[in-house]
Amino acid sequence: MKKLGLNELRKMYKDFFETKGHYIAKSHSLVPSNDKSLLLINSGMAPLKNYFSGVEKPPKNRMCTVQKCIRTGDIENVGVTARHATFFEMMGNFSFGDYFKHDAIHWSWEFITEWLQIPEEKLWVTVYESDDEAFEIWEKEIGFPKEKIVRLGKDDNFWEIGLGPCGPCSEIYFDKGEKYGCGCEDCKPGCDCDRYLEFWNLVFTQFDRQEDGTYQDLEHKNIDTGMGLERIGCVMQDVDTIFEVDTIQQILNKVTEIAGKKYGEDPSNDKSIRIITDHIRSVSFMVGDGILPSNEGRGYVLRRLLRRAARHGKLLGIDRPFLQELMEEVAKTSGEAYPELVEKKSYIKKVIGIEEEKFAETLGQGLEILKGYTEEVIKNNGNEITGEMAFKLYDTYGFPIDLTLEILEDEGLTLDQEGFEKEMQAQKDRARAARGNREGDAWKEDPLTSLEDASSQFKGYYELSRESKIKAIVFENQLVDNIEEGSEAEIVLDETTFYANGGGQVGDKGVIDSDQGIFQVIDTIKGANGSIKHIGYVESGHFGLGDSVSTHVNKNLRMDAARNHSATHLLHKALKIVLGEHVNQAGSLVEPDRLRFDITHFEPISKAELSEIERIVNSFVLDSMEITDYQMNIEEAKEMGATALFGEKYGDIVRVVKMGDASIELCGGTHLKNTSEVGLFKILSEGGVAAGVRRIEAITGRAVYNYILEKDSLIENVAEVLKTREDNLYNKAVSLTDENKELEKELHSLRSKMSMESADEALKNKVEIDGVTLITNKYESIDNDTLREAADNLRDKVENGVVVVSSVNEGKLSFVATASKGAIDKGVHAGNLVREVAKVTGGKGGGRPNMAQAGGVDISKIDEALEAAKSIVESQIG
Repeated sequence: MKKLGLNELRKMYKDFFETKGHYIAKSHSLVPSNDKSLLLINSGMAPLKNYFSGVEKPPKNRMCTVQKCIRTGDIENVGVTARHATFFEMMGNFSFGDYFKHDAIHWSWEFITEWLQIPEEKLWVTVYESDDEAFEIWEKEIGFPKEKIVRLGKDDNFWEIGLGPCGPCSEIYFDKGEKYGCGCEDCKPGCDCDRYLEFWNLVFTQFDRQEDGTYQDLEHKNIDTGMGLERIGCVMQDVDTIFEVDTIQQILNKVTEIAGKKYGEDPSNDKSIRIITDHIRSVSFMVGDGILPSNEGRGYVLRRLLRRAARHGKLLGIDRPFLQELMEEVAKTSGEAYPELVEKKSYIKKVIGIEEEKFAETLGQGLEILKGYTEEVIKNNGNEITGEMAFKLYDTYGFPIDLTLEILEDEGLTLDQEGFEKEMQAQKDRARAARGNREGDAWKEDPLTSLEDASSQFKGYYELSRESKIKAIVFENQLVDNIEEGSEAEIVLDETTFYANGGGQVGDKGVIDSDQGIFQVIDTIKGANGSIKHIGYVESGHFGLGDSVSTHVNKNLRMDAARNHSATHLLHKALKIVLGEHVNQAGSLVEPDRLRFDITHFEPISKAELSEIERIVNSFVLDSMEITDYQMNIEEAKEMGATALFGEKYGDIVRVVKMGDASIELCGGTHLKNTSEVGLFKILSEGGVAAGVRRIEAITGRAVYNYILEKDSLIENVAEVLKTREDNLYNKAVSLTDENKELEKELHSLRSKMSMESADEALKNKVEIDGVTLITNKYESIDNDTLREAADNLRDKVENGVVVVSSVNEGKLSFVATASKGAIDKGVHAGNLVREVAKVTGGKGGGRPNMAQAGGVDISKIDEALEAAKSIVESQIG
């Protein structure tokens, strides 16, 4: 038996099935495409579901993949055992109605015994208990001893998920030897001991399960196999755990080097080392596939894994960010098979580094708070922290609930899970109430669904006017035959030059006319049954079913929208040049007067970066590159290098828009003929809209011209007000700012002087109350800082002084109270005093015993409030 590394095994598997006529497909992204049932790809079959169901046609009826996968269902066991992992690679060969059991079994045997050279005596197989066909292939065709073919029941050897395609399995096992067994004479696959390792599962999808529980034969039978790369690696390298397999052990060794620990000496340390080793693999691949840390969905899975690894680094005594360094090892070990790890290495490291630093702050703060909670529980002889406590940690401080649970377990405490879930649900309910009910199917009550043919053909890429016929009219949500002047309605044509809202681009406006009337189109949207709905009103005349009409799209608005749409393609390219290839479009809005472009990016875009992005886009514009479009099949488009939008669904034939050498994208929107028609491109703003998503807003063409006119007018008006030349505005502004600062200093000094002078008058009216001297005073138009200075100055002029002062500045009433140490010792509390004083005017406030301030409302009651200070002080020291 050859000792083969993971990289050799992966290549050997692909090479073998290529000799059997299989199409060797690259691993799909960990992010499922058009599959809302999955958060992350968790099996080799998952990205191919549409091929098995017949929804999509595969590139070939025989396929082979080595698919990267993430499973987090057993995350609590990762590290605890030496066999659980969140990241793994699943090797699989698939047949979509092509070969079946005979070839699947024969080829598996050939690969195992001839290519891998695993000794036959070490192998066992299982089949479904009633699958005589598979049993006979193994026994009579392969020549496998029948006493080593184990029949197992439905729980073990039958694959099905609810209704639909399903079928029996045949699994191949490796006998690790008696020392791993249970000692029973009849020990064999199906036993609960660790002696037999299942490493290849052959699923024969041959039935269709019905609602009544019966099984019907599928017309086209399929093969779906899965062999865990890491698991077969254990067999080929004769090791007990995946953490001892070559490439994974290389990462583990790096963890021990950074931590200064030796693996195998301390069970607690070993657990942390395994967790970090596994999680850095998952994290590196997830970020490489465009996932960014967030508080929901797959972003939360990433954040949870990354933070869990970082925390266990702390437990190992690693007191610095270290996960970026480990990512280098992942790229070294897997970069050849997955080049994105090398191509995006700097980006992946940066995302990991930023999140690790954020978590360091969160961890420190959260641990202190959790420590306080646990100490309080233990002090009160309890053993459980409340759901409210845990939720506050999670919601207010961003402390992951799984970390809370782990730490509590270490402390021998539990969590009120039900209470936590109640808090979580209450938060969701509040969010739902705030959003309101915005969900709903826009076509649910569309009367066009009742028509056999409501489809419209869009003919507006190269022309804005066209002769057409009316196929349907909707008035007050009902299909009608005619509409009259003044009617608000929707018209469906057999062919139209109006672009319907889609791909981020808004619908066209314009006119539909005929000899009988004029219909103003105020919007164009897609409707049911492939229809394009022209929404508007009859300006004059009337229209009826079958009428011949002419379409006239508003040229100016269409051109403005086309400028913005073409600019988004150029912007997309510029963003990748400046920020990195990780940038992908996450959404867009293209209107005639502006564009909005959302991208996947993990940090704010600096002013310097925005300037460079803007410069590059305008250089593309000024280069006057020809814009062309092509219709081709999806595979040709990919070979051409066309960028597809993530999550978009494309048919077999796609439209490719090419802009010189700058951009090639799949796009169904309307565009210019030359980049120079954009005119000018100007970025207006940049900001975050969600975790890992940034938004850029910009304008082009006429909007930029109007923007420049507005700026020119503003500059001209400001220069006139400041009485200076336009080219001297900056210097003038600096000069005026400096002058203003000096004047403010002088004003402050003057107000302080006035308050000092006023102090002498105030001292004449001081009141003695049981050894405490109370001084009150009223000022006009001094700010709070000066008011506090005045109060301090008065307090220091007497022994055991208490001062309450007020001021009305720019219409706002303020109070300040201050008390000396001697007065405080006698019971005076400035915070309580000023609160009661302010209440007289309808205000509120408070503060410390020695200094406090408050705001008032009713200015007419200032004197009454200051007078009340005497009785309040008397009550405090009485």
